[in-house]
Amino acid sequence: MLRGVSYIVVYIAVIVIPLVLIALLSPYSNHTFIYEMGKSFALIGFVILTLQVILAGRFKWTERPFGLDIVIRYHKYMAMFAMLLLLLHPLLLAFGGAGWQLLIATDVPLYIWAGKAALFIVFLNVFLSLFQIPLRLKFEWWRIIHDILAPSILVMAFFHSFFVGRDIQIASIQLFWVSILGLALIIFVYQRFLRPWRLRRHPYRVIDVQQETKNVWTVKLIPPEGEIRYAYLPGQFHFLTFCRGRNLPAEEHHWTISSSPTEKDYVSSTIKELGDFTSTIGQTKPGDTAAVDAPFGRFSYVLHPEERDLVFIVGGIGITPVMSMLRHMRDTRATLPVLLMYANGNENEIVFRKELSEIEAGGYPQLRVIHVLSKPGESWAGETGYIDREKIERFCEGNVKDRAFYICGPPGLLEATIKNLRALGVADDRIHTEIFSFLK
Repeated sequence: MLRGVSYIVVYIAVIVIPLVLIALLSPYSNHTFIYEMGKSFALIGFVILTLQVILAGRFKWTERPFGLDIVIRYHKYMAMFAMLLLLLHPLLLAFGGAGWQLLIATDVPLYIWAGKAALFIVFLNVFLSLFQIPLRLKFEWWRIIHDILAPSILVMAFFHSFFVGRDIQIASIQLFWVSILGLALIIFVYQRFLRPWRLRRHPYRVIDVQQETKNVWTVKLIPPEGEIRYAYLPGQFHFLTFCRGRNLPAEEHHWTISSSPTEKDYVSSTIKELGDFTSTIGQTKPGDTAAVDAPFGRFSYVLHPEERDLVFIVGGIGITPVMSMLRHMRDTRATLPVLLMYANGNENEIVFRKELSEIEAGGYPQLRVIHVLSKPGESWAGETGYIDREKIERFCEGNVKDRAFYICGPPGLLEATIKNLRALGVADDRIHTEIFSFLK
């Protein structure tokens, strides 16, 4: 907690450094307050954009206190905030004394055009990121576009600000300006080129591909010969880039680890066919390789040892991080009381059904499994419909507030369950979620 707070403080401090330097070194101005506010918005917006590279860099030290899903969402919201500041920048300058000709003039120096281009590209980048799914823009294409536009924004915005800003002519501010741009570009090159190259030099190897249901597969991987499998917590996830040949796509995707850390020799992910890439996952074969970047995430019961009465509420393929945790509990002979409420469409979609029954019968942990089907067959005698407030109350036997809840599944299940738990008086710090998509 303390580490996370310190990171936030440092983040805010870096953002306001140019404003502090200007206040100390160039405190007097003949411009209006609105004009100065417009300049300040641009300075803050540019620093935020440079820090975006760190937030998206998947560094363990930045994601560990919060979880990568939270960091990436913060990255998205800060991009929107920076865009707002930069949109207000020319408007405030014009309204504050520069005149509206500033906005429409075409006979302007190159560095002014660079600023206008940077502003347009920021808007385009944010728009494509927010509407990538409705626009049916494939993730890999979005990523390529994003990785071209992002450094372009930084370079153009730097060129614009370095030559147009009187305050940036101060030596110490110039040094700060050059330093943050240089650092951002170095991190970008490392993130997009050097790290993938390093990971590809030490690929993991596929040793087994097992079909769990009609469209769900478990892929088991082992580390390079002579290397130790990376350490992870039950419930965490990793990024995999499969290299399979056979004209199969090679794209990086994040998947939850479904194996237990007690398995020292291998790591596995259980993957559902959901899109263009995952529809080929069943064609993966032993001997194929994968670059692995891991581990990430904070969706793990071991991070909350004070919680002794657990409820897992999952839907569909959301069972994977929970399966990792249950396997870990079984292998470490944990005696925690655990209630698993598992939602699916029909019986054929239930992943790990047999193994869940075996864990339940084994007594480690003290597991109770409740299957809930929305489209059950005629022979189904179990729970039907959805995991709603009534079912949560009934199977928690009235003891809801004292339990810790772990929720993973489709957005609808996540939102409805969180709403129901809050209505039942469960504190937010006892509700843990895992969210599939970083972009939603």
